[in-house]
Amino acid sequence: MTIPAASIPSFATPETAIPTLPAETPILGRRVLAPPERFEYQPSSRHVRGVLGNTAIVDSRHQLLVWEPGAKGPDYAFPLAHVRTDLLVPSTAGEDASAKYVRPKTEFVTWFDLVVDGKTIPRAAWKYAIPGLEEYIAISWHKEVLDTWYEEDEVAWGSPRDQRIDIAPTKRHIVVKVDGVVLADTTGAIALFERGYATRFYIPASDVKIEHLAPVELKTVCPFKGQSSYFAVKGTETPIAWFYPQPILSVEPIKNHVAFWNERVELIVDGEPFADTPKVWA
Repeated sequence: MTIPAASIPSFATPETAIPTLPAETPILGRRVLAPPERFEYQPSSRHVRGVLGNTAIVDSRHQLLVWEPGAKGPDYAFPLAHVRTDLLVPSTAGEDASAKYVRPKTEFVTWFDLVVDGKTIPRAAWKYAIPGLEEYIAISWHKEVLDTWYEEDEVAWGSPRDQRIDIAPTKRHIVVKVDGVVLADTTGAIALFERGYATRFYIPASDVKIEHLAPVELKTVCPFKGQSSYFAVKGTETPIAWFYPQPILSVEPIKNHVAFWNERVELIVDGEPFADTPKVWA
């Protein structure tokens, strides 16, 4: 439920009273979400299925999320009995054949090709050569491997999900400009907060000057939001905005909303250039 901003008690807070950020000391420091230095795992009880054509390749409720050293995100490792291992054969493909696939960087793996209906997908699966993971196998989430992944009964995009995002309606006055031209002006945006990323403001399409924008061919997928399409300023090619035509259920309110790259536009919030960190005042 959205509470009208005017009904929420508040008082004027002087921005000049914002303290400088604390200095780094042995007992206090800014939180850093660093990639792991070793292999790490987290059990998952989601019902995960991976499908190629009409064939289920993966069907499990007892997989692990596995992070390799230095990885920002995990892969799923499934119990051997929950994967169609009868469709896997040891891979003889060289690295060049799989360079375009999204897959682990570690050398501690054994590769397998996936063979379905006479079609061979090289290096589509791997086993970690790590003590403790002998009874698990991973399948690539690259779009050229399986057709569709599901988590529970919802289509899953991009990669396994290991974090959550939060959204909240905001009445802050948001203006987006490029070269002095106003592209959006709203007091009805949705703020989206995603760990490790800048705050994004999703603006109702009705408050966006669509006549200044043109669609581009770029499309990307996000495991937490779905598949996105992009806009550039007319007459240019650099994408500056995106939207999710069919966002996943947990962020469904951002449907019919447009977000702009904070870094590629002039983003003004309540009359001030927007920054995720507080101003530092002398």
